[in-house]
Parts: sequence; structure tokens; C-alpha cells
Amino acid sequence: MSAPEMNESGFQKDDTIKQEERIEIPSILPVLPLPDVVTYPYTIIPLLVTTERGISAVDQALSESRMVLLVTQRDQEGDTPMSKDMYDIGTVGAVIRMLKLPEQKVRVLVQGIARAKVQSWEDQRPYIQAHIKVLEEVTRDISGVQLEALMRNVSSALEKVAALGKNISQEVMVIAANLDDPGRLADLVASNLSLKIEEAQEILSILDPSKRLKRIHELLAREVELLEVQQQINTQAKDEIDKGQKEFFLRQQLKAIQTELGEGNELSEDIRNYIKKADEAKMPKEAREEFDRQVRRLERMVPDMAETATVRTYLDWMVVLPWSFQTKDNLNLRKAKKILNEDHHGLDKIKERIIEHLAVRKLKQDSKGPILCFVGPPGTGKTSLGKSIARALGRSFVRLSLGGVHDEAEVRGHRRTYVGAMPGRILQGLHQAKSRNPVFMMDEVDKLGADFRGDPSSALLEVLDPEQNNSFRDNYLGVSFDLSNVLFITTANVLDTIHPAFRDRMEIIFLSGYTEEEKIAIAGRHILPKQLEAHGLTGKDLIMPDPMFRTIIRGYTREAGLRNLEREVATICRKVVMKFAIGRRKPVVLTEAKIKSYLGPSRNMPEERLRHDQVGIATGLAWTPVGGEVLFVEAQAMNGKGSLILTGQMGDIMKESAHAALSYARAHSREYRIADEFFAMHDFHIHIPEGAIPKDGPSAGVTLATALISACTGRPVHKSIAMTGEITLRGDVLPVGGVKEKILAAHRGKIRTVMIPRQNQKDLYEIPKQLRKEVEVILIDRVTDVLRRALA
Repeated sequence: MSAPEMNESGFQKDDTIKQEERIEIPSILPVLPLPDVVTYPYTIIPLLVTTERGISAVDQALSESRMVLLVTQRDQEGDTPMSKDMYDIGTVGAVIRMLKLPEQKVRVLVQGIARAKVQSWEDQRPYIQAHIKVLEEVTRDISGVQLEALMRNVSSALEKVAALGKNISQEVMVIAANLDDPGRLADLVASNLSLKIEEAQEILSILDPSKRLKRIHELLAREVELLEVQQQINTQAKDEIDKGQKEFFLRQQLKAIQTELGEGNELSEDIRNYIKKADEAKMPKEAREEFDRQVRRLERMVPDMAETATVRTYLDWMVVLPWSFQTKDNLNLRKAKKILNEDHHGLDKIKERIIEHLAVRKLKQDSKGPILCFVGPPGTGKTSLGKSIARALGRSFVRLSLGGVHDEAEVRGHRRTYVGAMPGRILQGLHQAKSRNPVFMMDEVDKLGADFRGDPSSALLEVLDPEQNNSFRDNYLGVSFDLSNVLFITTANVLDTIHPAFRDRMEIIFLSGYTEEEKIAIAGRHILPKQLEAHGLTGKDLIMPDPMFRTIIRGYTREAGLRNLEREVATICRKVVMKFAIGRRKPVVLTEAKIKSYLGPSRNMPEERLRHDQVGIATGLAWTPVGGEVLFVEAQAMNGKGSLILTGQMGDIMKESAHAALSYARAHSREYRIADEFFAMHDFHIHIPEGAIPKDGPSAGVTLATALISACTGRPVHKSIAMTGEITLRGDVLPVGGVKEKILAAHRGKIRTVMIPRQNQKDLYEIPKQLRKEVEVILIDRVTDVLRRALA
């Protein structure tokens, strides 16, 4: 079949005879699937065929009638379409020309002939074959005037689309103006509009020419609206460009005027420096937009204005913050562990947690930093541990003390409307660290204040929440800063005073006090070398054997931590330095006599067990913010009327425990061979020595009961046994806290047997192995278990 003479639109120039009248269309045709185009009758379209089934269909058409059914695929992504993937209405087309290309591709030129509907499919062949029915156009009753008006509207809309910038050739416009067939006009317009596949297929499926033309008119109206909006956007963009050129011209004039007046040179130089530093800082988009806005404000200001200094200060802060710079983590786990062991003795749980964090960072570079909270008595190395962690990670270290902070602006910064406004302490710390991923230590979070100026702990909720701190907004900056790479570490002595929501965001790690052996090891490895260096001495000038550390610890310090020990070692170093300053040449070997000479007589009453078993005196264990303490409870029965006297600054909870102990003793009097009238004829006085110190808590319950029953029965309490636990009226012993600290206190007091509630057995894994060997721990369930072992 030779190709007819065509115009640019794809329509024949001689279109007075309908093709279906002069061409017989077979009822069975090979199918050529089209992935992204819909063809219409009376159009010629070039197609690139790349699938095997498509090429087979073209070959079959050329070997028979040269006709093929052009059907659009529903799924445009399918490489091997099946009949179920295609629409059931398509266009019968004649293959006019074929050109074989490399790589199994074929380019064909196809001319649309008529609409056709698929009756059935055959997928078994190398190509898809369809049984078709040619569709005739159905014209419903519509007046000629209405049809003429509709055609004019479509032609007019097409002209408007072309005028608004749509790429439609002039020849198409001429043909559209001269067509008197509504169906062919609709097909012509549809083939030249950028329609979606679904919309183009809808046009192909409409057999009524007038109805098809109405749908085309709707699509043209939408296209006109879109093109008008697009033109409006282009106009606005052009206006913005013209405005920018105008501003540039005016700024150049202003610059020339300022140069003539001798003004602006310094300001211009500063602005150039700000922009250069901002480029180097690599700010995020939001921060850079705010920076540019403030720079534009500064350009319009007179240098002598007061507000100029405010804007300059703001820009100074913006360019010095570490927006993008961060240090590289040391991911060598063995090296990090070695550094942690060099700096601190023990503290295995914390060291293990840091190594775990490094291991995660090694596998996932963008992991968020943990929020750790070290809780323990003073002097246990919480702050120095933060420095050691920073050194192990290879990061900068920043410390912020929160003790006494009561203004929210200290954390979030002041708004720029205030005189002397500055960023908050968080961003100041990052500026000090010069990196966006330092180890940031917040000391004393349990001592935060709150008043009418705000609650700093509430402001810290955002800082210490890994899900929120990637967009921390400081009041001064007014833009978000990413804190997710910062390793936050907080410290506290107690948890009770920390806000519950604040506490919930942190991973709590407890640091208990040190054992005597641990203190001796730390003193020899860390404290003594540090003090020798601080006082200009060497290891040869002062020799301090381990037993001397033990003497200092027992006689001159009484603490869970190491601060007093370090002070006493420093005092000894000063005394030795004074001897060398007046002419001594021989090294000083420390002895007990010299310790007494340098430090004076022993200042601490030894926290030892009782000298002998006594009636009415039991040894208890208590927890304090500075570690564990040995507590002696005294009970005395005397003639009276059954009253209970409590002295020694007992708190309400401890008083309730004393009443519970008395009630238990009265209820079980026969079990312990106490006469029934004994309680009615005697008063009972319970006293805890060191009356100036307030005492409270439930853990003295078993001690109170033991001392009271000992006083009632006259049976002495074993001097070598200490105990802790809360009691009930039924005689059960309930679990308590601070077990490790209490056992450490017993060890310091040379008590070798400690009774604790059985439910506290889980806390024993925190006790060092050496301590477990030296102190026998007995688990108890009831008061009877305590009395059976404690009463002689």
C-alpha cells in the first residue's frame, strides 16, 4: 500500500472519501500493543516497535493485508503485554512503511483507518491476535445550529491554546478551521493535545461525534486554564528578575553615593566577610535564608545606628557556630577501651556502654548519640569520666554546670528584642567545642531551679530527646540547629529531685562508692602521680606504700568518693615540698608516724562494729547521697504504761517503721517468751545516735525490730551482724535500695556478715567479687530469720 500525501498534522490532504468505504477490513487482525500513545482514525503516526510480539505482529500484517490493530496498554511499564493488560477499543491501522533497525528494533509508519472493538483475544501465537468489530460513528439528534456552535467553540479554544504558547503547527490550525466533520475535528484536536492515556482512550471510545466534541471542548477549557496560570507564573518570574536587576542598579548607585560621602566602605567589607564565612560554614537552607535576610537589613542600615550593632552581633554568632563541621570518631574499639582503662579504675558497666556505642557507630555512621545520666555520690569520678569518654571517642569536650540555673533563657537563649541578648548555654558550648558532635556534659542536673522566669528542666526536655533535638530552636538564633550528633552526658547525686519527664529521656547509669581496695588502686595509679606532678615532685622524691593509703583512707577520709583522699594526698605533697625547699635531699618514705605528723591525729571515729554483744543495740545499714553508712539502733525498755519514745531526728517513714516493729513484737510476744503484761507495764525508748543528723527511710525496719525485741527479751544482738530491710506487720521483710552502698559501708566498718531481703538478690551482681569474698551476705524472708541469727 502506497502512502497517501499527508500534511504536518498527520491528516491526508484529500479527505473527502472515508477510508472504511474503500478498504475492506478483515475481522481478524494481529495486535500491535502501544505502551504510551493512543492513535485515532485519519492520522499517520511513526512507531518504534521493540518487543518480540510487536515485531511478529508487524511481520504478520505485512504478509497479509498490511493491517494491524493498534491498542494501548493499560500498564505502560510491561515489556511483554498480554491481552488482559490492554484496552478493548483500538484503531485499525495500515502499515505504510517499515524500517528495520539494529538490536531487534523496527520503526513503522502506520495510518489510522477506523475504530474497532475487540470481541476476543488469542495469546497463543508469537503475536497477539484479535477478533474485531469495526465501530461505526453514531450521531444522535442534535440541531445543526448547535453542532456548528460547538465546532466553532472548539476551533476558537484551539486558537486560544495556540496563542497561549501550546506547540501546535499553523497547518493544523488551518485544517481545523476548514473541517466540517465534528468527529474528525475532535480526533484532530485530541491528537494534538498532551492528554493522559486514560483521557485519550476515553475520546477514542466515544462513538457519538457531538458528544466526543463536547468532551474535547471540556479538555480544551482545562488546557486554557492551565496555560493561563503557567503564563501568569512566567510573568511573575520575569517581574522578579526585573525587580532584582532594579535593586542591583539602585544598590550600585547607593554604593557610589556612600563612597563619595566616605561612608559604607567598612560596612561593605564586613558584609563581604560575613558572606565568605557563611559560605565556609555551610549552613542549612533555613539558617542561610535567615542569614541572608539579616545581611540585607544590614546593607540598608546606617553604620551609626544602634540596631546595626545588634544585627552585627547576630551575624557574628551565625557564622561562628559549627553548622557542618564535626570531628571524626575513633572507631578503634581496642584503643578506646585502652584509653578508658588508663583514665579510670573499675566502672566496667559504663565503659562497656561506651564501647557498645562505638560499635554501633562503626556499623551505622548516622546513628543518634545516646543520652546518658551518671548518678552517684560526690567524688566518684562522674565528670572526669566524661572527659575520658571524649578522649576515647576523639571528640571535643564541653562541660556545663546546671547547679542553681533557674532561668529558661540560660538554656534556650534570650530573644533578640532584649538588650544584651545572647544564645543559650547549649549553643555557646557548641561554639566553644568548635564541632557539632562534642561530648557535652551537663553537671548537677538534680540541682536545677525553677521560678517565675521559667523551668530550665522543661527547656532541656527538647535538648535531651533524641527524637526532637535534631531541630533544636534557640530563641536568639530563631532557626533550627541539629543536636542529634552530640553525645549528651548528665550527672546527678540523686534522682528524686529530677523532673520525671526529664528523667524518662535519659539512660540512667549508677556509680556507687568505691571499696577500700579500689580506692588504694586508684590512689596509686591516678591520684598520687597527679599530685606529684602538680607539686613539682617525682616518684623518687615521695614514696607512699599501699598500707599508707589504707591508713589515710581509714583515719582521715569518710566518703564514698575520692575527693577527701585527694586533698589529704595533696597536703602530704605540700609538706614534702616544704622539706625539700629548706634543703632536704633524701627521698621521703611515708610511714604512719609521718602521716600523723603531716595530717595531725586521726579525725574519723572508725566505723567499726560494736566491741561486744549488747542487749537492745542492733547494727543497721543506711543509704545517703554520699554513700552507705553504718547505723546503730538503741532500744530500752523501762517501767511505764506502754508508750513509745522516738529520738535521734527520725523522719516520718522511720517513725512508722518503729511503730510497726513494736506492733510486731506485741503480736508475737509468746513466740519470743515475752510476758503478756510486759508491754502494758513498760515504756519503750528507741534512739539512733548522731541526733543532729536527720534520718528517714523504711530500710531500718528489721534493725528497729531486732533492737526492740532484744530489749524486751534481754537477749544480746551479735556485734558482727548488720542488717537492712523493710518490715510488715505480718513479719515479712521487703526489698530496699542502695544495697551496694550499704555492703560497702559494712565492709568499711569491718562487719563481715550482712543480712538483706531475699528480693534484693538481683542487686548482688553489682558487688565486686573481692567484696563478696570478704563479706558474707545472708538472704532473709521474714523477721524470724533475722532474729534467729542475730539474737544470741
